[in-house]
Amino acid sequence: MFGAPPRRTAPGRPLTTSSGSGRAVRPPGWPDQVRPPGAPDWETTAVGWLLDLCPPEYRSYPALRRHAVVLARFAVLHVEACQSAVNQGLSEARGGLREVVEASVVEAAVETWQRESARLIAVRRAVGLVEEALRGRRFVERL
Repeated sequence: MFGAPPRRTAPGRPLTTSSGSGRAVRPPGWPDQVRPPGAPDWETTAVGWLLDLCPPEYRSYPALRRHAVVLARFAVLHVEACQSAVNQGLSEARGGLREVVEASVVEAAVETWQRESARLIAVRRAVGLVEEALRGRRFVERL
């Protein structure tokens, strides 16, 4: 009758609810470019943002453009593949580059991989939140 009870992270701390409170909430890590779940046309902003994250070819697939939740799953996997590539690049940078470039260039490459890794961690969180919202999860404000 009243919907499912909210999930909780700690006693008295609601995380999500399946019944909307009527107020659109952006959880921490939600992308600025995407309107909060429940806001008018939020799915349209989500699709645009997700397509911007993915390879340009994804725009040509009708199934991805018509089904936001499928696009979100593709985006999650794409970002995770990028994370894997960054981790591999970081693990191989010093050994694979030291014979072809100066030490300062190797260190600059390592720093670049580290920055990209940090950026992708935030992107992965944001993509995951958007996917969860497209699957029906609603977020409530914590007090």
